[in-house]
Amino acid sequence: MRRALLIIAAVALAHAALYILVQRTDWTSTTAWTDQAGYQRLGTGFAVSGTFTRYPDSPTYIPETIRTPGYPLVVGLVYLVFGVGNHMAVAVVQAFVFAGICWLVFALVRRVTDERAAVLAAGLTALYSPLAYFSALILTELWTAFVATVAMLACLRAARSGRLRDFAIAGALFSATTLVRPAFFLLPFFMAIAMPLLVRSQRSAAMLKGWGMLAVVAALVMAPWFAYNYVHFGQVTLSPAGGVGRGLWEGSWQGRWPGRIQAELITLADTTADRAELTRLVEAKAAETRLPVEPMLQYVNEWRDIRAIWDTPTAPMERAAARVVADREYLAHALVNMRQDPAGHLLRRLGRGAFVLWAAEIPIPYGRINDTPPLVIRAIWLAQVGLLVLAAWGVFSLVRGGHWLEAVLLSLPIIYVTGVHLPLLCEARQSLPVKPIVLALAAIGLSHRPRFGTPGT
Repeated sequence: MRRALLIIAAVALAHAALYILVQRTDWTSTTAWTDQAGYQRLGTGFAVSGTFTRYPDSPTYIPETIRTPGYPLVVGLVYLVFGVGNHMAVAVVQAFVFAGICWLVFALVRRVTDERAAVLAAGLTALYSPLAYFSALILTELWTAFVATVAMLACLRAARSGRLRDFAIAGALFSATTLVRPAFFLLPFFMAIAMPLLVRSQRSAAMLKGWGMLAVVAALVMAPWFAYNYVHFGQVTLSPAGGVGRGLWEGSWQGRWPGRIQAELITLADTTADRAELTRLVEAKAAETRLPVEPMLQYVNEWRDIRAIWDTPTAPMERAAARVVADREYLAHALVNMRQDPAGHLLRRLGRGAFVLWAAEIPIPYGRINDTPPLVIRAIWLAQVGLLVLAAWGVFSLVRGGHWLEAVLLSLPIIYVTGVHLPLLCEARQSLPVKPIVLALAAIGLSHRPRFGTPGT
């Protein structure tokens, strides 16, 4: 078994190394994965000044309004050891994180079924290109997947042992995931409510006490971050300018046009300074695509006007405050857009939104995606749909094998991510943190036998 795990780790490292080679052109690109710049600056702030800021050289402290500190702290520690701005060092460290995820998936599945399924799950994870893809980028996806998988492993242990200490550890780990990706804030509370409701063995007084402990510890771990935002912005919030406003606004438009056309509209809005010229170009695009021009004009004008709210200020503190105002403006426009066509909006979220969230990852370097034959992209999508089908079969296999607790526990993060992101702008990478769970369930489905082995402890 040790030999198999070492081989799997070697495959994962080789897979990550391949993406380091092909992704290097996107490390400094100003058009690909622009979020990287923010994490690099925040990582630099930690490494240079030990503070969470994009402006470590500023004589006054400029608080961060968008990101949470979990991932920038990791980047800062790598910078501190290997040098500020050393992207290669971050990518190499994350390659080992990717290998670690493979081992975590093995440990998770072994505790649910048997070693055969566990090895298969670890192998599938090592070969899963979207995880290797993000290991080469300074983005939160891979680290969130790592911490979230550790949290799920701890949660499974707690649900089986009933020990308060295990529940407390799981609660702390869930909040550690939130400090990397704020969208996971409600997950520990969702788990603490849903597990006793859906699993009879979790309803005893002792188990309810444990789930209560998980929720309390999760809240306590988050308390310092809420205090930070209250002190600096007067709000008890996860992220003052990283709220749901922009996500809802983008979600209100997603699906009205094919993705490439919407990307072209954003480029026009971003690069055309003159408003009259922008109108002319959008009208030409509408004529070219034979699509209505009015929604396109509304979209580009809203995009420019709201973005100008935070683009206009030049002083760092004023710019930070403006991001908060802009998010509120996004929210107001989103609500108007959704009221204009509620039925169409719902259908787009349940259709295109759900597909993009779970099956539209394209692990091809950003600059080469548009040059990739559509047939190749559709084959990649089809493979991800197949993975989801196998995961669903894995859940059924667990239920049929008498593993109701495990089936529910492993399904809940997938349900949660769907519920949180479906109303917002959906991107495939938003589901990536729980893809190790999907891979685990798919492996269980592939290795299904009429009778499972004795679950691990």
